[in-house]
Amino acid sequence: MSASPAQGARVIFIPPPAYYAVGLAGGMAIDSAVAAPLGAHPAVGIAVAVPGLALAAAGVAAVVRHRTTIVPHHPVSTLVTGGAYRLSRNPMYTGLAVVYLGLALLFDSWWPLALLPLVLLAVRLLVIRPEERYLTGRFGQTYTDYQSRVRRWL
Repeated sequence: MSASPAQGARVIFIPPPAYYAVGLAGGMAIDSAVAAPLGAHPAVGIAVAVPGLALAAAGVAAVVRHRTTIVPHHPVSTLVTGGAYRLSRNPMYTGLAVVYLGLALLFDSWWPLALLPLVLLAVRLLVIRPEERYLTGRFGQTYTDYQSRVRRWL
């Protein structure tokens, strides 16, 4: 399923941060029934979450600076390849995954970690895949070249 440049990517209308929130909440719900502590110090969780938050924020800032959109189903006006987008084609989603990991450590539970692969798979299939199809159609060889230079996650 593809979209025209005027439509944006054909994604399910679920904000991408919700995938991470649902996975984390689900993991914590399981933990409340069957505790599985990691034994991590809360400071470790904070030390992991803060750089993830910075990466996600840098991704948002780059998009705003280029006056395009962070909403996947809205059309983009510019292919952003600088700043955080030099490190990852998806710095917002990567940053959110790192924040998720940090919060699992902060909350001291294995369960969110066990659900993280499912969250990442959902983001990959339901958000990133349609976005990549859209960007390939919208920017052609420019996007294909960018894909060959920059990794999807990190």
